[in-house]
Amino acid sequence: MGEDTRLAAVVALAQGMAAAHCARDSWRAAASGTCRALGGSFAALSVWERELGRLRVLVNVGERAGGEEEFPDDESYPVHQFAEITEFLHERWAGGGEPHAWVETAEGPAAGLRPGYVHQRVAALRRRGRGCCVVAPIVLHARAWGELYVARPIGAPVFERADADFATVLAAVAAAGIAQTERLEEVRRLAFTDALTGLANRRAVDAHLDKAVERHRKEGVVVSLVVCDINGLKRVNDTRGHAVGDRLLERFGSVLSLCGAMLPGALAARLGGDEFCLLAVGPSAEEVVKASDELCRRSAELELGDGVACGVASTEHPIGPVSSARRLFRLADAAQYRAKAERATRPVVAGREGPDDPVVRLADEPSPETTAERRRFRGRP
Repeated sequence: MGEDTRLAAVVALAQGMAAAHCARDSWRAAASGTCRALGGSFAALSVWERELGRLRVLVNVGERAGGEEEFPDDESYPVHQFAEITEFLHERWAGGGEPHAWVETAEGPAAGLRPGYVHQRVAALRRRGRGCCVVAPIVLHARAWGELYVARPIGAPVFERADADFATVLAAVAAAGIAQTERLEEVRRLAFTDALTGLANRRAVDAHLDKAVERHRKEGVVVSLVVCDINGLKRVNDTRGHAVGDRLLERFGSVLSLCGAMLPGALAARLGGDEFCLLAVGPSAEEVVKASDELCRRSAELELGDGVACGVASTEHPIGPVSSARRLFRLADAAQYRAKAERATRPVVAGREGPDDPVVRLADEPSPETTAERRRFRGRP
């Protein structure tokens, strides 16, 4: 392979990594780009999970053998079966060198291993009908992160030392792309996460709720929103300090997460200040009300605060057509305001009182009247 061809392959790999929008895209781009650059028929990217002592396969591309999935749920191998990731890599790297790729074939172990030792990779090559492979360590933040594995079929030219050297370069390019994707994923996570509680934030709720209501309109899926307001947070802040108030918010966040787990796929979020919510897509309204009951019960048992005011709005209840996320939010918000005003110990559910339900009427009134009605709910002039 000429220098120009290799340079073009490196550029193509870098461009593929840069175009990745998520971790899976990045993994696929790394494996596919490296496979093409080395003229392989199959490639895999694996991560070294130190705490579990295993190599876990993230993606398989190319000519997959039986049982090999593109994105396997749980294809992993004990590290002790692949000693080079801890021995070959670290012993040579620690000696002042760089982590280099190496070649193995189905005919026998790679040079340097003790005589008579049949390496696990050799057995795997034979079992899957592959003739040779090149293995390139992926290094991030000066630590072994995982590996790229590229194979050729039996009968194809065996990888040479020059291929292993090129694989080392490709692995470095892939590592830079993976690191960039991880940084972007972290930025996205922080952008949609409440820093204090670790729950989703208002931005995340808005994005998920818009999609959920669209699914309701097109598919009829049940969408339910629970809006909560912690009682007594201001008193805790004023009398015991904001650090204690933050502890109340954190503890309530944990309770909300626990009760949200009763609803498969539910999103638990902090909207801001003392307001939180649960968004459930799919579970029945009855299940959502049951989880909200449990939330009220557990919140009343917290050491701090005075329980929670909880409002529920579900498309499965008689609340009229829900054509926008805004309307469902207004319904749940109005239910929560009524719960607050009545000091209710159980959730208030929009639509429970029939066609003239005051919560539904409140949510659908124009803004000035709505504000006045909310004040009446709260007992204010």
